Amino acid sequence: MASATVDFGIGRILSVLENETLLLSGVHGEIDKMKKELLIMKSFLEDTHKHGGNGSTTTTTQLFQTFVANTRDLAYQIEDILDEFGYHIHGYRSCAKIWRAFHFPRYMWARHSIAQKLGMVNVMIQSISDSMKRYYHSENYQAALLPPIDDGDAKWVNNISESSLFFSENSLVGIDAPKGKLIGRLLSPEPQRIVVAVVGMGGSGKTTLSANIFKSQSVRRHFESYAWVTISKSYVIEDVFRTMIKEFYKEADTQIPAELYSLGYRELVEKLVEYLQSKRYIVVLDDVWTTGLWREISIALPDGIYGSRVMMTTRDMNVASFPYGIGSTKHEIELLKEDEAWVLFSNKAFPASLEQCRTQNLEPIARKLVERCQGLPLAIASLGSMMSTKKFESEWKKVYSTLNWELNNNHELKIVRSIMFLSFNDLPYPLKRCFLYCSLFPVNYRMKRKRLIRMWMAQRFVEPIRGVKAEEVADSYLNELVYRNMLQVILWNPFGRPKAFKMHDVIWEIALSVSKLERFCDVYNDDSDGDDAAETMENYGSRHLCIQKEMTPDSIRATNLHSLLVCSSAKHKMELLPSLNLLRALDLEDSSISKLPDCLVTMFNLKYLNLSKTQVKELPKNFHKLVNLETLNTKHSKIEELPLGMWKLKKLRYLITFRRNDGHDSNWNYVLGTRVVPKIWQLKDLQVMDCFNAEDELIKNLGCMTQLTRISLVMVRREHGRDLCDSLNKIKRIRFLSLTSIDEEEPLEIDDLIATASIEKLFLAGKLERVPSWFNTLQNLTYLGLRGSQLQENAILSIQTLPRLVWLSFYNAYMGPRLRFAQGFQNLKILEIVQMKHLTEVVIEDGAMFELQKLYVRACRGLEYVPRGIENLINLQELHLIHVSNQLVERIRGEGSVDRSRVKHIPAIKHYFRTDNGSFYVSLSS
Repeated sequence: MASATVDFGIGRILSVLENETLLLSGVHGEIDKMKKELLIMKSFLEDTHKHGGNGSTTTTTQLFQTFVANTRDLAYQIEDILDEFGYHIHGYRSCAKIWRAFHFPRYMWARHSIAQKLGMVNVMIQSISDSMKRYYHSENYQAALLPPIDDGDAKWVNNISESSLFFSENSLVGIDAPKGKLIGRLLSPEPQRIVVAVVGMGGSGKTTLSANIFKSQSVRRHFESYAWVTISKSYVIEDVFRTMIKEFYKEADTQIPAELYSLGYRELVEKLVEYLQSKRYIVVLDDVWTTGLWREISIALPDGIYGSRVMMTTRDMNVASFPYGIGSTKHEIELLKEDEAWVLFSNKAFPASLEQCRTQNLEPIARKLVERCQGLPLAIASLGSMMSTKKFESEWKKVYSTLNWELNNNHELKIVRSIMFLSFNDLPYPLKRCFLYCSLFPVNYRMKRKRLIRMWMAQRFVEPIRGVKAEEVADSYLNELVYRNMLQVILWNPFGRPKAFKMHDVIWEIALSVSKLERFCDVYNDDSDGDDAAETMENYGSRHLCIQKEMTPDSIRATNLHSLLVCSSAKHKMELLPSLNLLRALDLEDSSISKLPDCLVTMFNLKYLNLSKTQVKELPKNFHKLVNLETLNTKHSKIEELPLGMWKLKKLRYLITFRRNDGHDSNWNYVLGTRVVPKIWQLKDLQVMDCFNAEDELIKNLGCMTQLTRISLVMVRREHGRDLCDSLNKIKRIRFLSLTSIDEEEPLEIDDLIATASIEKLFLAGKLERVPSWFNTLQNLTYLGLRGSQLQENAILSIQTLPRLVWLSFYNAYMGPRLRFAQGFQNLKILEIVQMKHLTEVVIEDGAMFELQKLYVRACRGLEYVPRGIENLINLQELHLIHVSNQLVERIRGEGSVDRSRVKHIPAIKHYFRTDNGSFYVSLSS
C-alpha cells in the first residue's frame, strides 16, 4: 500500500494546490511554500521506501500510518478551504461593478482568512516534515517512516505464485479446455518464435494454468530447453537473465557457470543467445506488468527456425495485445462456471466428504459464499480452505455476513488481498481515485460509462491534457481500468464500445475497505448499524457517500461530503439537509425523492446533478445560482419545464431531459420534449442538448452553441426548416442528431443541411418528401433511424453505400409493398423493420448485408413469409418476430414446416405475441 498512501497524502495535496481558484486568489506565497516542502517530503518518502529498511515493527507501522493520516487530512482540509473561498471569489466577481465597492471589504476579509488558514496548514506541513526527518535520523527508528511490508509484499506473492508449479493435477478444476487449446498453440508447426500471452484478473488462475502446461509431458517431450521466470514489478533485467540461465542449465542437468553473478548485461545476453541459438526452447514469463520487459528480453531469445515458444501471464490487456510477432496470440482467462466453482470450493472446504456439508445444513450458506467469489479461483480456493476448519452453521453465517472484514483481516485470505493490492498499487494516482470511486456503487451494480465519466469530472479526478477533451481523458481511464482487469465490461453497444461496467465482488470488497481506510468513500447499507454507521461517517469524514438503504434524517451527519449517491430501492420520503454545501456530485437516480429542497441552490460547488427516474416535478426557482453546474440529468423524471434562469449556468456541458410519453398520444409523440427559456442558446459550452421542444428563437440561435455534439429536438415544424439548417450548418462537431416533427404528416424540411460529415447517429421522425441529397455524405454514420418517413423503394439506394452503417431502423418509414435490399450494407449488423402496414415482402439479395447479426420484424401483419434470401445471411445470430402474422410463424415452426430449412442456421429465433393474459414469447429455434 506504499504508493497508495503517498498518492492519497502528499500527492493529493499537490494536486489540490494546482486549482485555478487558489492560483488566482493572491495567496501565491503560501502556496509556493507548501509545494516546495511537500515535494521534498514526497521525494524523501519514495526514496526511503525504495532503499530503506523493511519497516516491520509495530512502532514503524503506527508512525507511518500516522504520517499518512495527517497528510491525507491536510489534503482534505485544503480542499475545504478552497471550496469555501471559491464561494467568496465568485460572489465578488459576479457582482455588478456598482456593487463591487460595497462587497470589497467582505472579499478582502475572505482573502485574509484563506491566507491565515493556509498559513496554519503550512505550519502543520512543516511540523510533519520535521518529525519525519527527526525520526529517520534517530538510531532507533531508521525505518520509522517506511510502510510495513504487509499484504502488498510482492516477493511473498511471487513465492506463492511459483508454488503453482507443484500443484497436483487432480486438485485443479476447469482447466482442461483452455489447457488443450494452449498446448495446441505451443506445439503448432510454425518454425518462427511465437509468443502466447495468457491474460486475466489477479487470482483468475493464469499462473496455475500455465504451470500445469509447462509441466505437461507433451510439452516436455516437444521442447529441448525450458525455463520458468517469475517477473516482479520492479524487476532487474540482469537478474531475470541470470534466473533464466539457471533454469536452462538446471533442466539440462548442467553445471551453472561460476562467474554468472559477475556477468553484465551484454555478457548475459551473449551467453543466452549462444546457448539457445540451435535449440527449440520454451520460456514462461509469469506475471508481466509492462511491455517494456519484452523490449529488454527479446534480444536474448533467438527467433530461429526451430519453433521456440514464449508464454507469458499478465493482468494487463495492453501487455497481452502487444505485437510480439507473426503468429503470436493471446488467451483470455474465463472465470469458473457455477458448477466448477462449487467443485473447487467443496474440494477445499470438505476434503473428506460432501456428506459433512449436507448433514450439518451447510450447503445453502456455502453456495452463497461461492456465489460471492464470482468464479475467481483464488478466492474460492482460499475461502474454501479457511472454511474447512469451521464446523457449525453459525460460524459459516458469521463469515458470510462479515466477508469484507475477513478479506481484509483474516490471515488465511492474505493471498487474495495481496494480489488485488498489487494491481491497485500499480495504478497511476488519477486512476486510483477513479477506481476507488467505483466502490461507492453497490456490489454487482451496473455502472454506466457516461455516468461514471461525468461524476469523475465533477470531482476533478480527470487530469488536464493540453489539446484533449476531459471526456476523452476520462474515457481513457475507463479503458485502462478494463485493460488492467480492475473493471469488467458487462454491456457493449452495437458499435463495439463498452457501455456498462461492474466490479468483481472480491475486488469491490477490497476497494471499499481501502476507500474507508483513506476516508475516501463509504457506504450506508444493510450491513451498517443505524446510529453507529452515521456516527462513523461523521467521525471519519469520508468525502464520498452512497446511501444503499432507507434514508433517514440521521443518515448524513458529515458536512464535508463531496459526493452523495443514493442507490436505495426503498420507496420512502427522502430529504436533503442544508449542511451539504461542499457537494460536487448529487446523484439521486431512481430514488423516491419527489421535491428538491430550496437549500439545493446554496450548494455552490455542485457540478453534477442526476435526477433521472425520480418523481421530481420542478427545479427550484433560484436554480441559476448553481453557477458551477456542468451536468443536469432529468431523464425520465416529471420535470416538464426548466427554470427561467437556466441560461445563466455558463459552465453547463450536459443537459439531458429525455422523457418517454406513457399517455394516450404516445404512438407518435413517444418522446416528450422539455420547455426551456429561449435564451438557453447563450450556453456556449453546452455539448449535449437532449431533448427540447423546438421554439423559434432557439432554432434561429442554435448555431451559436458551437460546442454541441448531441442535439435532440421534438415538435419541429415545416417552417423551421431553413433556420434549422442554417443553425446546424454552423455546428461542426455534431455526432448525434435527432429531429422529430410535430406530427406524422408534418414534413421535415432539412434538404439544406450540409454540415453532416461528423454525424455518427441520426434519427429522423417525420415525413421526408424526398431523400435528402446529403445522405450520401454521411461517411461516419453508424446508426440511422427513420420513422414515419413515407419513403419509396429508391430511398434504399441512398443508404446502402454508407460505409460504416451498423444499425438501421425502419419504423413505419416505407410505403411500398416490397422492401428490397439488392446490395451494399456491408457493415450492417442490426436491422429493424417495424410497423410497415403496406409491406408484404422483404427481399435480401445475395451479397447484401452479409454481416447482419440481428433482425427484428415487428408489427408487419401483411408479411406472411420470412425475408427471401435470409438463408444467405450466414452470420445471422438472432431473428425476433414480434406481433407478426400467424402465417409467417407457422411457415418456420417445427422441423416439417415449409420454410424451416431457410432459417435452421439461425441460433436464436423468438416469437413474441400478446394474449388476453399478457405478453409472451416462445423460442422457435431448433
